[in-house]
Amino acid sequence: MDTKELLKKVRKIEIKTRRLSDHIFGGEYHSTFKGRGMTFSEVRQYNFGDDVRNIDWNVTARYHEPFVKVFEEERELTMMLMVDVSGSELFGTEQQFKNDVITEIAATLAFSATQNNDKIGLILFSDKIELYIPPKKGRSHVLRIIRELLEFKPESKETNLAEALKFMQNVMKKKAIVFILSDFISDDYQHTMKIVSGKHDVTGIRVFDKREESIPNIGVVQMQDEETGESMLVNTSSKSVRRDYQKFYFDKVDYFKDSFAKSGAGTIDCRVDESYVKKLLGYFKRRA
Repeated sequence: MDTKELLKKVRKIEIKTRRLSDHIFGGEYHSTFKGRGMTFSEVRQYNFGDDVRNIDWNVTARYHEPFVKVFEEERELTMMLMVDVSGSELFGTEQQFKNDVITEIAATLAFSATQNNDKIGLILFSDKIELYIPPKKGRSHVLRIIRELLEFKPESKETNLAEALKFMQNVMKKKAIVFILSDFISDDYQHTMKIVSGKHDVTGIRVFDKREESIPNIGVVQMQDEETGESMLVNTSSKSVRRDYQKFYFDKVDYFKDSFAKSGAGTIDCRVDESYVKKLLGYFKRRA
């Protein structure tokens, strides 16, 4: 992709996702993810119904009438986007590949965080950390994140979510809002997920294509595993082959849901031909 084409794509995604974050997600994001606490702002005269525990007795004694302390939410938070860039994300039978949808969701979340003056960081992972962008604020920083999501070429096509989670835990010393965007065709991350979710506010967004759920009966075909590169002839007319594949797929889905549920982390399922806007809004409203 040349520079001109890249900038055009970045701008297109910015216009679409920024409009969503401005008009839809900004308020929902703010009410869903609270700040670290309250900080003192000012004092004002007591009004009927105010909490008497907030009365400032020193000011009250000085002016001979009740005054209360006013507190504001200490808002600044950090959002970390963890994005799976393994080979399986390059799959799609509808209008978009999984990685296209992931890019749009990540951009929408990033602009929503920017609206609230939060920092945003990015981790691109396969079976290793492919790229780490430390959290920063601002539109130009979000545009850099979108550029990387669009044009980054990973060195590996395999997946290891546990390693990515360990890395995130090491670099993020304070509590962060963590969104993991992946198809979660991965193993052995439940234990690490529990540790990470004990400190951070974690949500897994599973992006998938409906054609991944089962193999159609189309006879003997050559198939290639996008992650391992292994190519083989598969007899799709065999009921046992189709049954074994379906079991493999749904075992991965069940492991994802079970791992996040046991960790107290949130989950969103988003099929590429569905509206991720509705999915995100529904999730934010349930949490708020």
